[in-house]
Amino acid sequence: MAAERLNGIIRAFEAGKPAFTCFAKVDKLTAQEMTDAPYDGVVFEMEHNPYDVAGLGDALQYMLNRKKIAETGSIAPSVTPIARIPANGAEMNQFQAKQVLDRGVYGVITPHVSTVEQAYNMVASCRYARPTGAALYEPKGVRGDGPATAARYWGLSMQDYYARADVWPLAPHGEILVGMMCESPEAIENLDDILANVPGIGLVLIGEGDLSQALGYPRQYEHPEVVSAMNRIVEVCHKHGVAVGNPHTNAKNVERLIGEGYKFLMSAPTRSYGVVGQGRELAGY
Repeated sequence: MAAERLNGIIRAFEAGKPAFTCFAKVDKLTAQEMTDAPYDGVVFEMEHNPYDVAGLGDALQYMLNRKKIAETGSIAPSVTPIARIPANGAEMNQFQAKQVLDRGVYGVITPHVSTVEQAYNMVASCRYARPTGAALYEPKGVRGDGPATAARYWGLSMQDYYARADVWPLAPHGEILVGMMCESPEAIENLDDILANVPGIGLVLIGEGDLSQALGYPRQYEHPEVVSAMNRIVEVCHKHGVAVGNPHTNAKNVERLIGEGYKFLMSAPTRSYGVVGQGRELAGY
């Protein structure tokens, strides 16, 4: 019998369905609101909000609903928590991915990833080391070993956590989703090479705000040049079979986004449950 899929975002992707998500602040009240929300996942936002690892650990605990765990028998939160870290890809950071994963999140989104080297480091930071020549060796894992808190949060022994704490879809059994923000002309120019040469990227999330700034049309998301750039990102992601995300999903654009093949749809938290219902109906579930 196959092990229960813990990551609800990956579960949606594997079923050929879009995943509905939102950004959220790292605090207990927000986490409680997210516990019973209709989303597949929640992205704890620590790029523009404070980087608060202790607060993240508390928020994750408040997302556990013991009643639902007892009713469903599932050990995972109903809404899958992942985190966006503050360090840009060019900073070649590793410790922030390690720390949020050690708290128990099921994925990491890194902003401003623009090159193959940056993308490789992003994925490597989410993987444990393994012997040279081992299966799925690349990208070579550099995540430091400290799994106790995460294993406890996932409801697994440390050995079972090791077995499942790898990046999807590189490791089909992996429960960790690695997402890169594509938000500059350089990133778009290099995206084909990135996705062709760096296995383990499960999501490309378009950064519409920064992309529109870089193109000279700040937050003019309907401007033809901005739309063209976003369409290019979608095209390259579809070519490589990688899910592409939009951070500004609403009632007016959800039908179009689903039709264009976006698989990671982010709407405003708590106020946009209707958008999620509308999107699920359009996607046929």
